[in-house]
Amino acid sequence: MTYQWDFSFLITNWAVVAAGLINTLKLAVTSILGGLALGLIAGSAKSSRSVLLRMVGTVWIEAFRNVPAMVLVFWCFFAVPILTGIQNDRFTVSAIALTLYASAYFGEIYRSGIESVERGQWEAAKALGFGYLDQMRYFILPQAVTRMIPAFTNEAIEVVKLTAIASTIAYAELMYAAKQLSDTEYRPVEAYTAISVLFIAVLYVLSMVSRRVEATMNART
Repeated sequence: MTYQWDFSFLITNWAVVAAGLINTLKLAVTSILGGLALGLIAGSAKSSRSVLLRMVGTVWIEAFRNVPAMVLVFWCFFAVPILTGIQNDRFTVSAIALTLYASAYFGEIYRSGIESVERGQWEAAKALGFGYLDQMRYFILPQAVTRMIPAFTNEAIEVVKLTAIASTIAYAELMYAAKQLSDTEYRPVEAYTAISVLFIAVLYVLSMVSRRVEATMNART
């Protein structure tokens, strides 16, 4: 039996798909930026000379790296309102969960990048009278970031794909939009194919931007 493809329903339901794409991008950007910020703190702590800070950074990274993202989403969705009495919306819950998850991986990327900088750079900065934070800001991170970009890109791509998990708590991102269209139009193959193409397009653009940024930074060094 030959399957009759029909994507025409996507035209009449373009608003559903557009809203899903916007919500996916909003969740991805929020989670990536939050993960980068928390990851910098965790990665710096794990690379710190302080035993206490190293312990805190290690616990943070290992804890959130070893808990599945879906478990974090459900935990935030059910546990946070119980523990805090605050009923968060689905976007906030999803963003918190994915930010925590991403921060562990970004933190490990920061750690490896920081530790890849030659020890002589640290010693030179210290000899010039710079404290630890200024050493990081002016000497170490500028060198390490260029080396981290490919790993950052891979993790950012992973976060974009993980936004689909938010559909399990009915956050209206792309995966949820595909499910809605599949249920109402009875065209699951076309619905999920269209959403897959959109994910491919978004991630291709992200990859191209990352390569351009990496090339620009390499040209400056």
